[in-house]
Amino acid sequence: VQLQASGGGLVQPGGSLRLSCAASVRILSIDAMGWYRQAPGKQRELVARITSGIRTDYADSVKGRFTISRDTAKNTVYLQMNNVKPEDTAVYYCNAAIWTIKGDYWGQGTLVTVSS
Repeated sequence: VQLQASGGGLVQPGGSLRLSCAASVRILSIDAMGWYRQAPGKQRELVARITSGIRTDYADSVKGRFTISRDTAKNTVYLQMNNVKPEDTAVYYCNAAIWTIKGDYWGQGTLVTVSS
């Protein structure tokens, strides 16, 4: 499974940004896809995740501001980021998990910088 993340950039506080993660396989064959982030000097953390059953989970820090969604026709997962804050600044990574084979796949990171 190959994942191609895109959409990062510089955004002002309170602004919006949408990240995309395109998979090389049908995402319906993937048990869970998620976005993680890693800020300088901090550990990588889960931001949002969507399962094949369309269950979603969010970090408390982004609830109500970020939305994860998917387009099965495009085999792409999105992270809509609204009302961003400086503390959202990080490298964002896309992840895909296939539980039956213990597969854990990562895309390259995309940098999000929230600054005025």
